[in-house]
Amino acid sequence: MRIGINALYLIPGGVGGTEIFLRNLLTSLSRIDRTNEYVIYTDSGTGTGLIPDAPNFKQSRQPINAKLRPVRILWEQLALPFAIRSDKLDVLLNAGFTSPSWASCPQVTYIHDLQYKCHPEYFRPLDLLFWKLLVGSSIRNSTRLVTLSTAAQRDIQRFFNRSAAVAPLGVEQLFFDMAAQRKSNDTQPYILCVSTLHPHKNIELLIQAYAEFRNHHPEINLVLAGMRGFNAQPVEQLIQQLDLSQHVRITGWISREEIYSLYAGASSFVFPSLFEGFGIPLVEALAAGIPSICADLEPMKSNAQGAALTFDATSREALTQCLLTITEDQELRARLRAEGPRQAQQFRWERTAAVTLHELTIAADLPVGS
Repeated sequence: MRIGINALYLIPGGVGGTEIFLRNLLTSLSRIDRTNEYVIYTDSGTGTGLIPDAPNFKQSRQPINAKLRPVRILWEQLALPFAIRSDKLDVLLNAGFTSPSWASCPQVTYIHDLQYKCHPEYFRPLDLLFWKLLVGSSIRNSTRLVTLSTAAQRDIQRFFNRSAAVAPLGVEQLFFDMAAQRKSNDTQPYILCVSTLHPHKNIELLIQAYAEFRNHHPEINLVLAGMRGFNAQPVEQLIQQLDLSQHVRITGWISREEIYSLYAGASSFVFPSLFEGFGIPLVEALAAGIPSICADLEPMKSNAQGAALTFDATSREALTQCLLTITEDQELRARLRAEGPRQAQQFRWERTAAVTLHELTIAADLPVGS
């Protein structure tokens, strides 16, 4: 097959977990598939590190800047179909929610989640309009759909009456290596949360719980690692109001290598998000053997399967108690350090790639628009 991958959405350092997904998916596809040809459509600003160093992968750089979202959308809708036809593709994979409304070949689209349907209150008005128009169109125009969890799969069925294959995300081997090297006293006094500062990430509740927790453990700081997002200002204001500026670090966007370093040193991990399509930072923390806490919500609860403490995501008191328990209960910490990597073993990028390739193969045999 000749497979196209629509990666026009990718803004290095600007799209959060979907960048981790795409980079690892491409790497894993190159490992399991040396036969099919791949054409990766990127914008002009995508660096050289995205495309696997394999003879059956090539980059098709499009003359646009993905940071200009209206330009990227127009190009995807009006110009990309001509590139697809010129490249004689058998099937197109859209890796980030959106797809051309017309294409000369079948399309497979990743719908990572339907947050805009489940929680429209978390979106700014213009962003919500973008999601409604383009994601709905993608779902209607795609031959096959892929998503990340059974929770997201149910949402797609509920809102659009469409089935979707489930391809859980993976964990890099480096995290399991961290767990093998981790010792009970080989950590630094900080709790780590890897998250973009968006409203649904529930960071303000975490700050409030941490303020109460710190009354018992003033020696332990909190690190918020990830892009600032459009809820950064309220989070920063709350930190100042609670006089926590010297104890809560907001990193903003940092390199993947710096993220690895933060995981390696963290004494505990917390993931309070109110909504996720998958929740990859939690699974990475489990793989790294970090005693972890997550909201008692799907898909995080199923991904952890008892290898993390869970709490009522609306309760500050419950989260405060979890922070205290995971810090003070040494027997629990030892159990979670052991159970986390075992639970995370099922999440491998090769599996994600295999499901994706299977869906592409099925779609390529179907007529356009079926």
